Amino acid sequence: MEAVKQTVSMLVIDKKMLRLKDSGLPQMVIDQTPKLMRRSKLPIVKAKVGPRIMTLVADAKVFDVIPVKKEVKATVSGIYITDVRGVRGPLEQPVKKKGFFAKLRNKAQDTLNKEAAANASAKSKKKK
Repeated sequence: MEAVKQTVSMLVIDKKMLRLKDSGLPQMVIDQTPKLMRRSKLPIVKAKVGPRIMTLVADAKVFDVIPVKKEVKATVSGIYITDVRGVRGPLEQPVKKKGFFAKLRNKAQDTLNKEAAANASAKSKKKK
């Protein structure tokens, strides 16, 4: 992978998580993939590289960072995108989602804070 990588400037047209059959990759690529891998969804990127429109497979870490309808400089190894940099300035990092337990912890903390505030206001009314 490292030996054949090259930096390419491309305009990203579309990106989706698609099954290998629906991805639009060449039949030779689909035949070479293991049978179990064919059913899983892959991060597919459609991009205009020079005059040609190509279908590429992105790395899972890079897929979220790739902007749609913008020009990027990507490190490509065959049909696999391994790294992405913005041509005009830095790329926008996507907002990381909170996990289930983090949401639950925040909700519990908020209810505790509301109860403490209610108790404090009730005590101040009793003093008057």
